[in-house]
Amino acid sequence: MKRAICITLFGAFLAMMMVSCEEETHFDEELIYGKWKSGTLYYRYFSGGTGYTWDTGDDVGEDEAQNFTWTLVKSELTHIHILEIGGKVPKVYTVKELTASRLRYEDDFGKSHAFTRVPE
Repeated sequence: MKRAICITLFGAFLAMMMVSCEEETHFDEELIYGKWKSGTLYYRYFSGGTGYTWDTGDDVGEDEAQNFTWTLVKSELTHIHILEIGGKVPKVYTVKELTASRLRYEDDFGKSHAFTRVPE
């Protein structure tokens, strides 16, 4: 009886370990470099982890854009927005798609954001 319980518990443990070890998607950081658009919202990503964002719907042009730093580790995209009045605002997203022409990610609340690359 003890042997059957031990085998069952070991099997359950092994099953849990296999589920928790799902392989995370890795995205090529170089694909994010450039200018991206979603409606009136724009992001420009530079190599070295810097960028800026602006929204033409708020009458803000690229020359008035807000600076941010960014990192992409596996599928986690982090923006740290740098405020003009001082301070920083971090935002963390999970990248779902990153190609030469499309960028799609979700925030922690499940809201999806989709962008298309703007030709230079």
